Amino acid sequence: FLVQALALLALTIAQHLLASLEDMPMMLRRANTVDPAKPRKPRSTEGREEAKAAAVMTMEEWKKKQEGMDKKWPAPAYMSNPHEGGHTCYRDETYEITTRWMAETKIAYRPHAKAPGSKSHVRYEKYSKAKTVGEALKLGSWPADWCWDYERGFIKVIGPVRDEPLDSSKITNEDETTDVDKAIWRWYLRELAKRHELTIEDLKGGCSGESLIMRAHRLLSQREARRILKDAEKEKRKITNDEVLTVLRKWSFGKNTNRVNVTPENQEWVWSDTLGLLRDRIGDIHLTPPTKTYPEVIGVLNKYLHDRIPPEMKSFRWTSINLNCNYAAKRHRDGNNFGPSAIQAFGDFEGGCLNYWPEDDRTCDKEEKMKAADSVKLNLKDGLCLFNGNCSHSVDDFKGERYSVVFFCVRCFNEAPEECKAQLRSVGTLYPEPDADRYALLRPPRGYANKKEVEAKYKKKQSHKFYPCSKMDKADSPAAYPLLTISDRIAREWVTAKAGKAGAIVKVKGRKEAVPKKGAASQEKKAQAKAKSKAKAKAKADSPKGKASGGGADKAAAKSTPARKEKKEQLVTPGKTTKRAADTQDAAAAKKKTN
Repeated sequence: FLVQALALLALTIAQHLLASLEDMPMMLRRANTVDPAKPRKPRSTEGREEAKAAAVMTMEEWKKKQEGMDKKWPAPAYMSNPHEGGHTCYRDETYEITTRWMAETKIAYRPHAKAPGSKSHVRYEKYSKAKTVGEALKLGSWPADWCWDYERGFIKVIGPVRDEPLDSSKITNEDETTDVDKAIWRWYLRELAKRHELTIEDLKGGCSGESLIMRAHRLLSQREARRILKDAEKEKRKITNDEVLTVLRKWSFGKNTNRVNVTPENQEWVWSDTLGLLRDRIGDIHLTPPTKTYPEVIGVLNKYLHDRIPPEMKSFRWTSINLNCNYAAKRHRDGNNFGPSAIQAFGDFEGGCLNYWPEDDRTCDKEEKMKAADSVKLNLKDGLCLFNGNCSHSVDDFKGERYSVVFFCVRCFNEAPEECKAQLRSVGTLYPEPDADRYALLRPPRGYANKKEVEAKYKKKQSHKFYPCSKMDKADSPAAYPLLTISDRIAREWVTAKAGKAGAIVKVKGRKEAVPKKGAASQEKKAQAKAKSKAKAKAKADSPKGKASGGGADKAAAKSTPARKEKKEQLVTPGKTTKRAADTQDAAAAKKKTN
C-alpha cells in the first residue's frame, strides 16, 4: 500500500512538472529581465485545475500519439541556425512567413501537439480543428500562437499566401481588410517595436515600398550609423571595415527587379539599393527616398571613403552609392556613369572577385564575344578598386556573406536641383564641379582598334587602380575634404539662414564653406538683369548722343588721375578713346564677376 501511494504521488508531481514545462521559457525570460529592486509578482494559478479537468486524454495516451510525429511534422530548416533570444523571440523568417497569411490561407495542424494538463493544451485542442487562418482566429488562436506553432512544426501551410506582407499604407478601402489582416498588422507592429526598442510612430514613418520589418532593420542600421559617427568624431579616428560591415548587416535590402543587366540567370531580382542621386525612367532627377530618411547611413559610408582616400585619388567625386548583398552580378556595362567608380566588398566570403575588361570601348556588340584573357581579376575583399563602370565587368561566384559598396557619379549631375546637391554635400558627398573631367583619374579604354591614339593622348594614366586595405588604413584623410558630421550640419543650417546670399563663403567649425540657399537661381537672374542694364547704359553712353553729353570715356577720364589721362591720350587716337575706355570697363567688370 505504501509503495502504491508513493508511486501515485510521484505520478502527480510529474504531471504538474510537465504541465508547467511548456511555460518555463517565458518564466526564465521574465526572471532574467526583472528588476531586482522590485518584488516579483506571484504567478497566477487561475484556471490550472480547470485545464486539468478539461484534458481530453491522459499523459500516457498523449505520449503514444506522439510516436513518429516529429518526422511527419518537422520544424522549419532555419530553426537549426543560431539565434539570440528566448523561445518567444521569434525569427525574422517566421515574421516574413506569417505576415503573408490571409483569412483564406489553408493550414493543417499537427494532431494533439501539446501535452495535457495545461491551458495551452485545452486551447490547442480547440483551434487545431481549423482548416484556414480565418477559422483559427475565430477559434481563439492569435498571431503569437501562429509564430510559436509554426517554429515547432505544428502548422503546415497549404496556401494561398501574399507575395509581400500587408502594407497598411496602401489600403484605400478598410472594408476590404479582414479580421486576420487587422490582427496581424496590430500585433506585428507592437512586436517589432518591443523587440527592437522602437516606438510605433517610428515604424510608421518609413519610405514608400518599405515593409514593417524592412523599416525596423533600417532604423537599427541608422541608429548604429549615428553611434559610429559620434564615436569616430569624439575619438578622432577613422571608420573601420567592421563598422561598415555592421551597418550593412543591419540594413534591410530591397528586392530590386529593375537591375536586369546585373541579375544572374534564372533569378528575377537582386538585393540592391541606391543612396544618393538618381534619374528615374521618366527623366526626373531626385534623391532616392532612403537618402533622406536614413542620412547617417550614407554619412558613415562617405566618411569611410574620406578617411582612406589616397592622395592620388583626391580629385575623385561621386553623387551616389550602390549597395549590393549576396549576389554575383553577371557580365554587364553601366550605361549612365560619369567618370570612374570606386568599389569595395565586405563580409566573410570566399571567391566573389571582380572581372574587369579595362579596354572595352563598347564597340563589341555582344559582351559574350569578349575574351576572358583580356580581363583583369581583382579581389575586392582586400582593397578598393577605381575602375570604369562603363566597361564590361562581372562578379565571380562566391560562398558566404558578401556585401559590396560602389561610389559612382551619374551622368546628369549638372542637371540636378541645387537642393539635392546641398543635401548630398551635407552628409559628406564630394559633389563634382560643373566642368569636371571624366578622364582626370583614369584614361579611356583603348579598345581593340584605336590603341595608339589613346596611348598617345593618355600616356601616364592607367585603366584602373587598386588600393590595398593596408595602404588605405595608413593613409591620412585629405584636409581639404572633411566629412560634415551631425554637429557640422546643424551649424551649416544655422549659417545658411544667416548668409543672405547664395554662394556666400562662411566659416563652419573653422573651415570655409560655400553655403547653398534656396532661391539661388532667382538671385542669379537678378544679377544677369543688372549686368544687362549696365551693358545698355554703356552702349547708350558710347552713342553719339552720349558723347555729346560728356558720357562714356569722358566720365571715365574725369575720374582717372592726370598722369593716366595723359598716357591714354598718347596711346590712342581721339576717335577711339571712348571705345578703349569702354573695353577697359568691360574687362574690369568681367574680372570682378569672375572673382
